[in-house]
Amino acid sequence: MFNKKKQPPIKSLIAQGTRIEGNVLFHDGLRVDGDVVGDIRASEEQPSILVISESASVTGQIHADHVIINGTVKGPVFALELLELQPKARIEGDVSYKSLEMHQGATIAGQLKPMTGSLEDKPTLKLAANNA
Repeated sequence: MFNKKKQPPIKSLIAQGTRIEGNVLFHDGLRVDGDVVGDIRASEEQPSILVISESASVTGQIHADHVIINGTVKGPVFALELLELQPKARIEGDVSYKSLEMHQGATIAGQLKPMTGSLEDKPTLKLAANNA
């Protein structure tokens, strides 16, 4: 489930007590401890990580490769690689993900939608009963 690729560094912070109204575009990594009213989108040019901390609140869409949520999100979440929902995560919106890790206590009020890859990504299944 975890890639051996090195995680991008978190280079940007929206600190607790800060409120941003508008869309946010970031490169590499972003940590949100404050409030964002608007969409948060990672650049598609390189791997990305987004951390929504326990004190954070986001109202808008989220798009990133690796998304870690422990705060409140009101809007759809798109995790192109891995979505980690920590115990205090609260999501009101649909969630699309490639891989999901959900801790006890996290809640989602919306649909879970796994992103399907190409047929080459899926392993071939062999049934034990067909060994004849």
